[in-house]
Amino acid sequence: MARKRFDDSNCSVARALNEVGDWWSLLIVLHAMYGTRRFVDFQQQLGIAKNILCDRLSKLVDNEVLRKVEAGEHGSRFEYRLTEKGRDLFPVVVALRQWGDKWNPAPDGKQLDLRDRATGQPIQPVSVCNSDGEPLTIRDVLVADDLKAAKDAG
Repeated sequence: MARKRFDDSNCSVARALNEVGDWWSLLIVLHAMYGTRRFVDFQQQLGIAKNILCDRLSKLVDNEVLRKVEAGEHGSRFEYRLTEKGRDLFPVVVALRQWGDKWNPAPDGKQLDLRDRATGQPIQPVSVCNSDGEPLTIRDVLVADDLKAAKDAG
């Protein structure tokens, strides 16, 4: 059975999930952020079957999240590198990690200790802020179309 695709959806979350929405793809992106480049290294670190890894890497390259770069003589060896589009997933991955540490902690209770390379200080939790930098919750936000509809009705 073919999985539903959301290419024509108005929902940006649904369209994004087309590209990186399965767990193997996000784990590949995470490991690429850690510096993993080679097929064999992804396979070893993730414990993923070759056919699944090949499929996910191809999709990530097709969707321009990764690029495939020749790294050996005569095109015999390739590396996978994050594109700008792939690097832009960094805050998404950090937010997902922070959410997971809070709601589904590791069995040993340890959280990943992310620090600012320049200062050594822990990074702040990812948050949504207003234009003044104040944190917002879901209750503080509305979709602009809802604001327009409220103004039109009033």
